[in-house]
Amino acid sequence: MGGPILLVLADSLAFHGPERAEPADEPRLWPNVAATALGGRAELVAGIGWTARHAWHALTHDPRVWALMPTVDALVLGVGGMDTLPSPLPTAVRELIPALRPDGLRRAVRAGYLRAQPPLARTLASVVPGGGPVALPPRLTVRYLERCRRAVLALRPGIPVVAVLPPVHRAAVYGSVHAGRAAAEYATRAWARGCGAALLDLRALVGEHVLGGHGNPDGMHWGWQAHAAVGAACAELLHPRVER
Repeated sequence: MGGPILLVLADSLAFHGPERAEPADEPRLWPNVAATALGGRAELVAGIGWTARHAWHALTHDPRVWALMPTVDALVLGVGGMDTLPSPLPTAVRELIPALRPDGLRRAVRAGYLRAQPPLARTLASVVPGGGPVALPPRLTVRYLERCRRAVLALRPGIPVVAVLPPVHRAAVYGSVHAGRAAAEYATRAWARGCGAALLDLRALVGEHVLGGHGNPDGMHWGWQAHAAVGAACAELLHPRVER
């Protein structure tokens, strides 16, 4: 019989490499590094910009995920980092931009928002207590993480759960602002203590890599060295807890 199957609900950090987004079966991506180290495979369900709310939506709406449930041996919640990014527009409004018509209006609005986002993020971080609005507030992040955990464990009781602490970034598109990170880390640590989830500390694992400019030029995604480190750390957390 094959090795353990990891269900990985994640954002683009799970499938974006040093140059571009990669296919889910690219062996150098951290979910695949972790699964290979455990002698199994990763089932990656992820999207660009996904927050914990997107992970919950995928878990409850994607029939491919439902088909995996009888065989899942571990749940990896690789979301929460994008939740901490500055969002000068309310997230619900920002996510409507792709739906604007006609095409010319959509392109103009998107371009205008991308130009305005860095200075707005810096301004709000300097004048608003807590650093201004983020893509998803910490209380909602942990609420959706817990929903995901409970839903999967209801079907696969006893399997280990791993979540992540928010990484760091130096992305110009966000004005290099990350004021919401500390509150999100605090909330995620408290949630994990309460439910027994293991945590991958992404800042400790990839902080020097990202802030030193060794990752993707966008200042957010990682090079293969960071993927290898996160994958190895994930496997180390799961190794004593995964049974097949």
